[in-house]
Amino acid sequence: ADGDVRHHPLHLYTMKQAIEEGFIIDVLTNYTPYRSYYELNKAIEDDPEFDSRRAQRKLRRYVEEHPVTVAQKAAIMVDHFESAVFRPKKIGGTARAMVVTESVNRAIEYYYAIRERIREEGLGYGALVAFSGEREFNGETVSEPRLNGFSESETAAKFRDGDYRILVCADKFQTGYDEPLLHTMYVDKTLSGVKAVQTLSRLNRVAPGKRETFVLDFANDADDIERSFADYYRATILSSETDPNKLHDLKYRLDESGVYTLERVEDVNRAFHFHNGNGLGNRRRGDRFEPALEDCVEHYLQLDEDGQVEFKGDAKSFTRTYAFLSQITDIRSKEWEELHTFLTFLIPKLPSPVEDDLAAGIEQAVDLESYHIEKQEMLKIILEDEDSEIEPVPVGMGGGLPMPDLDPLSVIIDEFNKYHRPPGVSEEDMANWIVTVVNKVKDDKKFQNARQHSDRENAEQEHSRAVRDAVVSGLNSNTALVGAYFDDEGNLRNRLNARLFRLNY
Repeated sequence: ADGDVRHHPLHLYTMKQAIEEGFIIDVLTNYTPYRSYYELNKAIEDDPEFDSRRAQRKLRRYVEEHPVTVAQKAAIMVDHFESAVFRPKKIGGTARAMVVTESVNRAIEYYYAIRERIREEGLGYGALVAFSGEREFNGETVSEPRLNGFSESETAAKFRDGDYRILVCADKFQTGYDEPLLHTMYVDKTLSGVKAVQTLSRLNRVAPGKRETFVLDFANDADDIERSFADYYRATILSSETDPNKLHDLKYRLDESGVYTLERVEDVNRAFHFHNGNGLGNRRRGDRFEPALEDCVEHYLQLDEDGQVEFKGDAKSFTRTYAFLSQITDIRSKEWEELHTFLTFLIPKLPSPVEDDLAAGIEQAVDLESYHIEKQEMLKIILEDEDSEIEPVPVGMGGGLPMPDLDPLSVIIDEFNKYHRPPGVSEEDMANWIVTVVNKVKDDKKFQNARQHSDRENAEQEHSRAVRDAVVSGLNSNTALVGAYFDDEGNLRNRLNARLFRLNY
């Protein structure tokens, strides 16, 4: 109607139809999001400036990788699996669970924490970890085989047939993994779009006795997951075509960068096709055109930071778009094909631009004051029964590095706490209330006597009692805070007791 051509699939078997006909399971039927709240304090007297954008990301990672955080989430995962999956004998007592993590380091931390929780509870099964390559962790080199005790090729079979019930993953097994016994997923990784669908769909395989699945999500919002699945629930319509003419613009920018010459592109292609045609391996092929690539890397390093970011971004966009278009369109361009081959080998050799890290060291300047997780209501995410429209493969252009935005540490921490503070309790109310409670506890004779003349354990008990009395005495003037203090989860209560004890003891 608006003049644009939209592309409908030639044949269609939808997710909706597959669920209705019982070929896959609806993984959004039992979806439980968790919300994390945290508070940070300054650990130093000075108030240095940091790049606010980077600092916020680093503080989030600092909190999420903190041993307290990992231990709490690991306990929730193991306790849920034991009570809701293992003991109820889901899938006839054979159900497995997967933990999806943000990074290899996070996966290793979860592996150790989950294994420790299993040991503490005396449970009769084990955990495995899956990631590629080797990593330095706590001063030692670790890998998937070293942690699991057998080769990577055995991980899937051991998980299916051995005494292992929980698999902790970092990228591996999140797409293309087909295990019908996989029943529950614990997600601690930001997911969106097709990645969210691919990851959660590891659970959708049917098996005898498998009637439902569980998803416990510590990192995503239910609305975001719903939007991701909505694009692929019924017919997925392509809003427009990927414009191959944009590759001309990308190629022009790449050619003008000065990183390579036509002769270098031809050298690499000549060596590649000659050795490929003679059946020689990658190593001998690579040795032949290595000098040409190294020369291009030297020219790349002579660009300024913005130039390096722009070139690498354009190169990735060109190879991605050309690889897609060449499968569905007859592109009769020898130059494009040769540039694609050349860039495929060059890109892995290009180092990332060296950017001054103006947030370096901020993790050592803060302390985790409090952290707690709130379980939200279990949801059945119901997708709209309508077709969806997605955009074509983007043909983007590289951009420059963003300018740093410097703020004092105290301002950065305030912004971080404001965003992650529990709802319903303002910073000003919290601060005033803490002052009031601290003063009342200081006047409590039983606590003061225990603090001066008894051991720490007895002092903590008297302190908790004194705080509770002080809170109750302010019931009329601080109804919201008192209600939060005495809620069922005890989140605010535990947080304040720990903080106030440090102030008073």
